[in-house]
Amino acid sequence: MRGGHLLDRSPSLCAARTRHRAHDRRTGYANASRVLVSAAPVGRVRSSRVDMTRRNSGSAQSGSGAPSWVAPAVVALLTIAAFVPAFSAGFVAWDDDRNFLNNPHWRGLGAEQLAWMWTTFHMGHYIPLSWMTLGLDYLAWGMNPTGYHATNVVLHAVNAVLIYFVARRLLQLAAPALRSAHGASPLTYASVFAALVFAVHPLRVESVAWITERRDVLSGCCFTLTVACYLRARDASATRRWYWAAVGVFACGLLAKASVMTVPAVLFILNCYPLKRLPGPGGIFGADARRVYTELLPFALLAALTAGLSLVALKPPDQLALGGKLAVSAYSFAFYLAKTLLPVGLSPLYEMPNEIDPSNPPFLAAYVVAAAVAAVAWSARKRHVALTVALVTFGVVLLPTIGFVQNGPQIAADRYTYHAAPALAILAGGALLVLSQRWALASRLIAAAVVFALGVATWQQTTVWHNSESLWSRAVAVDPSSPIAHGQLATEFVRQDRVDEAVTHFVRALALDSTYAEGHNNFGVALVRLDRVDEALVHYQRAISLKPTYDEAYSNWGIAVARQGNAEQSIRLYAQAIAINPDNSTAHLNWGNALVRLGRPDEAIERYRMALSLRPDNADALLNWGVALARGEKFDEAILKFQSALAIQPNLADAKAYLVRALEMKQSQQRRP
Repeated sequence: MRGGHLLDRSPSLCAARTRHRAHDRRTGYANASRVLVSAAPVGRVRSSRVDMTRRNSGSAQSGSGAPSWVAPAVVALLTIAAFVPAFSAGFVAWDDDRNFLNNPHWRGLGAEQLAWMWTTFHMGHYIPLSWMTLGLDYLAWGMNPTGYHATNVVLHAVNAVLIYFVARRLLQLAAPALRSAHGASPLTYASVFAALVFAVHPLRVESVAWITERRDVLSGCCFTLTVACYLRARDASATRRWYWAAVGVFACGLLAKASVMTVPAVLFILNCYPLKRLPGPGGIFGADARRVYTELLPFALLAALTAGLSLVALKPPDQLALGGKLAVSAYSFAFYLAKTLLPVGLSPLYEMPNEIDPSNPPFLAAYVVAAAVAAVAWSARKRHVALTVALVTFGVVLLPTIGFVQNGPQIAADRYTYHAAPALAILAGGALLVLSQRWALASRLIAAAVVFALGVATWQQTTVWHNSESLWSRAVAVDPSSPIAHGQLATEFVRQDRVDEAVTHFVRALALDSTYAEGHNNFGVALVRLDRVDEALVHYQRAISLKPTYDEAYSNWGIAVARQGNAEQSIRLYAQAIAINPDNSTAHLNWGNALVRLGRPDEAIERYRMALSLRPDNADALLNWGVALARGEKFDEAILKFQSALAIQPNLADAKAYLVRALEMKQSQQRRP
């Protein structure tokens, strides 16, 4: 094995019925319209609890003769059907690599993994409950992405069913006259419509089809279940445990994703309408209000604690001036509202401009939209309170994500609508409930057409998340001026050995933004593949000058100088990378390779051991460890390493060749006198 070849690890690539007489229809429609959209202040409420004695006596029926489970089952099945393409998708090079492929710490639910999950702020998030579900998936599926996608889709379907029940309850409270006049059938249709408008909307795709966003669908279930438990606690027959169940589920939601912290504000709004425990402007200061505030106190305290923890987890967030924050917030709000109404041109990345000028036309237009929405909400507060409540809730739930604390390269993201969207979806259900009293068949046909159109669009958008190439090709198509989109697509081409295509996109990315550090680093990787090492060194050095703590650039620089025959310098660069990030398994691996080339195989083995502790599925580390052992004529151990490498990567040709060679050398050794 004296001439054994070492495989340098490839340079690191950075990486949302019953008919009635005409007179009864007119009367029911008039009553329903007034109750659903009227909010004139009322006097003191006799009881702080909602009287549920007028519920339909046939609770096992949905009102149309079908069992009560049929409607939620339809919601779940249609939701799953819209996301069928997700089941064949893989991990994508958009945080999935950093969260799952290059991070072994979450794999399982042992003591070591649980300790990491409950103490880490990995990538700026504290989400131990989400990590635990992912660890459970690992135990069930290994690294097969189908299982993770299936869990995401099922959780989203569960959330859709929960939204069906919450919508049904809120619409019952908002339109009791309609319920008594027409039975539950219109209510069932409206609730199903609300749930499906939420669930099969294309803005949901990013949260569902992206494995990294497990935190969205899990926390979304907790968000909706918290509201459902709280509403159940307001029933006259309910026990106190429903209230504490709401508090407990809320706490779980915060451990799944911090953005659930807006729940206390949502519960406050619901106490104003439709619960009407805080009626009129003076109601929020009256004696009855104290009980509401006492109820909300545990939620508020948990939310405040989580908000503080989130600020610690962000490392550190990008800071904008106040004018920039206001401009981004207005733009984000207008963007989300527009995309909810017309979900076209969706992309995995809406890149933040390098400079935010609030006087630019897009931001000025956003201010106009935000002001117009505020004016509509204010003017509707008495006659159309449901509209006001929906718009206010939508805006309040968006607050943590619309730019006041900027973290990441995006000015907006589809996933940020996941918790806010139910407000508008339930409003849509209420609109169908009212319209169906005058135009029952027509309104339901239109609703079905809307759901069908949304479902088709969601299916198509889900295919975008099939793999990294489809993802970043879509991003480039939507925004050809995005340097990150070009850079990510180029990086994916490098992974596929389509280096010439990659170079074209790297050149375009750096022409759009010469300060794009990741672009320089990854362009360097492509240039090394083309044996243009001197040019690659320039880009690695530029990347480090832009981002001094860029450990991957140091590691890749080390690989480049190693190819020039300078093993000693490469070791210094690997050491610098590891000093910045001790978990850089690639740097440990290539440091070991450099040591072997210098004739120090025993030291190299320690580096390979470190690389494997960080990435137990690293076949290259096992292969090169075997080479180091073979050079020391430890053929039995070397054979075991080659076999382990092949167990992980059966088509690793070099491992097969080295295994055969090691077996031959072992036999030759045994024949020696």
